[in-house]
Amino acid sequence: MRGGVTLASMSRVERTADAAEPVRFRSLPLAFVVGALVGVLGGMIGLGGAEFRLPLLIGLFGFAALAAVIMNKAMSLIVVIAALPARLIAVPLDELTPFWFVVVNLLFGSLVGAWVGAHWATRLASKTLYRVLAVLLLGIAVLLVVTHLFALEPVALPPVAQWIVGVLAGFVIGVVAAVMGVAGGELLIPTIVVLYGVDIKIAGTLSLIVSLPTMLVAFARYSRDDSFQVLGQNKGFLLAMSAGSIVGAIIGGLLLGVVPGLAIIPLLVVLLLLSSWKVWHHN
Repeated sequence: MRGGVTLASMSRVERTADAAEPVRFRSLPLAFVVGALVGVLGGMIGLGGAEFRLPLLIGLFGFAALAAVIMNKAMSLIVVIAALPARLIAVPLDELTPFWFVVVNLLFGSLVGAWVGAHWATRLASKTLYRVLAVLLLGIAVLLVVTHLFALEPVALPPVAQWIVGVLAGFVIGVVAAVMGVAGGELLIPTIVVLYGVDIKIAGTLSLIVSLPTMLVAFARYSRDDSFQVLGQNKGFLLAMSAGSIVGAIIGGLLLGVVPGLAIIPLLVVLLLLSSWKVWHHN
């Protein structure tokens, strides 16, 4: 408490000031093209690309930290809703039926984590949120190296231990996905493969099924914050970049396996490292 003003209210005032900062050039064609490029990059490694879109929303298009997270979350939600029917065609429900326990196990943690993560993000001062996002981008870069350049081997755990680890993993994934505004596939897929020994193709579809309700919970929490107004203020931009992301993800998916992982992963890692550095030093 400072002079009758709480730290929480100071944080809200700071975020309001950030939201009122001068708007940078937000061309709708540019938003579509950038979204498409991000989608292609993500699609080539089997992801949606939201982790690459976030720093661009901040650095290129000038959204404040929390506004960028909320925009990214909205776009991620649209991309997942668009991708899920196609995934269910590629991987029929009867192939997923034996693995519904995986979805339930992870959701027990991820739904709570999503609410906690979104609540936490709305309470952080903008400078602190920039630093948190920078660290998470760095973590995603490390995870890309580990999961795409090294073989993922399942870990055999007793059923009770597996359930506990699944809930804890889901919670952490829910927090990270909410704070970054991503679907969480970059965390969910390797977790499903390692913890439950599921084939990676099925794991990709299961991750979308877990992501959708997890994102909806985070979205519901963000809707209670003043910064949520950024969506209404940038409807055209949101739709243009989302459309680009969907188109790019489709193209990237078609190129999946065409471009060797050894060629694309180092590039993506460098981009994430540069993004982490720029977001850390963002003013």
